[in-house]
Amino acid sequence: MDNGRTFQWFNSGTALAIGIVIASVIFGWFYSTAKRGDEAITVTGSAKRRITSDLVVWSAGVSSQSAQLTEAYRQLSDNIPRIEQYLLSKGIPEDQMTVSSIASSTIKKRDSEGNETGEITGYNLTQQIEVRSTDVAKIAQIAREATELINQGILIESSAPKYYYTKIGDLKIEMLGEAAKDAKERAERIAQSTGNSIGSVRSAKMGVLQITAADSTDVSDYGMYDTTTIDKDMTAVVNVSFAVN
Repeated sequence: MDNGRTFQWFNSGTALAIGIVIASVIFGWFYSTAKRGDEAITVTGSAKRRITSDLVVWSAGVSSQSAQLTEAYRQLSDNIPRIEQYLLSKGIPEDQMTVSSIASSTIKKRDSEGNETGEITGYNLTQQIEVRSTDVAKIAQIAREATELINQGILIESSAPKYYYTKIGDLKIEMLGEAAKDAKERAERIAQSTGNSIGSVRSAKMGVLQITAADSTDVSDYGMYDTTTIDKDMTAVVNVSFAVN
């Protein structure tokens, strides 16, 4: 009887042990499969294009000073038409010029310690002329030569031209597609190196655009838009997560 009970207990114990082992194997397989299903590869893809500005905005400030307000205004009123005529002679159409309103300030007498007193000794008037044109090269040259007006007795202060590219919206769509393709190729290479393959896209996020001077390495977390150069580099970035098969 003892041998029978021992054999019965042995069979029950063996069956229980085998059941535990099988359950462990099955659980391990399911756990591994589930974990594998959660695996993902996150990569960053980018695309870069060289672009040439197709719009330029250039402005120049004109000023006049006089002890009498009326005289300062007369000087300014005489100089503005002369500047407009100068720009017309350089081939800039009148509809590309915008003349701002006049800004005025007083010049006050200072005491022996350099502090302003309440006594007005003169007036300073300024006015801006802005040119917006698609003829980028021409305006860039005129901006460099505008100091010729100083030789004519006109107090002009030429600002640096600002150069823009007006088709960013259209180009951005193309470049985001190229950046996404680059991200996929990177993910495929990473997966293949470990004997796997990529599946569907889990998530995708567009990065900021970087529009920098040509060949510049400058970047910003908030994006950049260089307006100081005619030729620029435009870079689009996309962060994509792919499932791993």
